[in-house]
Amino acid sequence: MSKFFCGVDGGGTSCRARIVNDQGQFLGEAKTGSANILLGVELAMENIQLAIAQAAEQAGITDLSSLSVGMALAAAEQKSAWYDFMALPHPYQHITLNTDGYGACMGAFGGENGAIVIAGTGSVGIYLENGHQHVIGGREFPISDQGGGAIMGLRLIQQTLLAHDGLRSSSELAEYVLAHFNNDLDAIVSWSKTAMPRDYGQFSPKIFERAMERDELAMELLQDTANDIERLILGLNRKGANQIALMGSIGERIVPWLSPAAQSLLVQPKADAMSGAILMARGDHNLYPFSR
Repeated sequence: MSKFFCGVDGGGTSCRARIVNDQGQFLGEAKTGSANILLGVELAMENIQLAIAQAAEQAGITDLSSLSVGMALAAAEQKSAWYDFMALPHPYQHITLNTDGYGACMGAFGGENGAIVIAGTGSVGIYLENGHQHVIGGREFPISDQGGGAIMGLRLIQQTLLAHDGLRSSSELAEYVLAHFNNDLDAIVSWSKTAMPRDYGQFSPKIFERAMERDELAMELLQDTANDIERLILGLNRKGANQIALMGSIGERIVPWLSPAAQSLLVQPKADAMSGAILMARGDHNLYPFSR
């Protein structure tokens, strides 16, 4: 029977799956919804299985038991969520689960020593050193994940409300947020009661856009985010990492806002988190992601 490998990269906003054959040849790839297991292991598994099924259809694979799957998922460092997820039934030959940061670092350095800061909806810093993983940050929104889009969006909402109350200067960005909620403050409060990280993160593209137009609030928010990401970069450097790949939708765009000292530590990743997850599927990468 043919053997296939699937890498899954799942965060708070989306989940991507890529399938390759035993020679590493690309066969199929698909994208679905959130796969942050702390937001619900059943929902994460549903979105993962949908992404894998779509990628398998592209690849012409009908027997999913031929797949070995490496999963690099947000919140996999949460022990109870890890065990709950791993207890779920699945049709695959084998699954390996670690964090999205671990998968990203595996991909960035081809499984060798190296460090990454991933800043997407959330954020984390991870340094792989001779099989041991050093992790900083990444303890989930809203208590952690500084440098990610969700925290950036949360700060935007907070500052917009301050501007509305005359406690800080307003801006076109703040007016945009108010218009998004039809200038109804009660709507903002109601929305916040159930808003997920991806809901806050939806505002990050607009923040970048307005910052390029020199909007005061947008520039302030981007600099705060850059400071948070720089703190992670320098923290990894103090742990011994001298080459750090900055990844994720926020990380890839924030580099010009970092100091020269932080920029000097950055290197280009060799590959993405799905490639890292495929390495997890191929090998014995069952490190528990709980210890820090």
